Amino acid sequence: MTEESRTFGYLCPECGKAVIASRDPFTLAASDAAIECDCGGAVLRTRYDGVRYHITVPCGLCGGTHTAVCPPERMLRGATALACAKTGQFSCFIGPAGTVEQKMKELSILAEKERQDGGENAFVDNVIMYEILSELKDIASRPDGITCQCGCRQWKMRVRRSAVDLICPDCGGRLRIPAATDRDLDDLCCHMKLTIPRAKA
Repeated sequence: MTEESRTFGYLCPECGKAVIASRDPFTLAASDAAIECDCGGAVLRTRYDGVRYHITVPCGLCGGTHTAVCPPERMLRGATALACAKTGQFSCFIGPAGTVEQKMKELSILAEKERQDGGENAFVDNVIMYEILSELKDIASRPDGITCQCGCRQWKMRVRRSAVDLICPDCGGRLRIPAATDRDLDDLCCHMKLTIPRAKA
């Protein structure tokens, strides 16, 4: 595996296993790629049309299949997360191997909590969500604690089952705060301020 290789990670909706595999950029651009779970029950597929990458992702959170379109800069550089359209939670990660492996550990914990809960509670972890909301309140109470890159200092909040979205009312920018695991809470507590990314034109 070269340093430029891209690692993909998703949860198999059939067996629940984390599927992680790497492909080099040349292979991704030259031909379609398929990343199959060992159980044979799910396959992530990528296709490059010469301009953008089309990705089909089996979703271990809702059991369905999602599609996404990514420009080369998102596919081949940095780290990218693709969300489940039903739950709003990130269900596929693309990026450096270490980053993807860590994110997949967190996703596996989230999925296990979902299975144990069976959807009976409003949140994946009520205690973690309460602590996340409390921490967000503390951050918001600081001068310019929550702002947007567009310059707006107003924001709206949308609470989901396993995350909280901070939304800029001016440009529509969105910052997702995961709220399901101890790691999510630890990550948020490291921030004195939060900046919502400006929405892309």
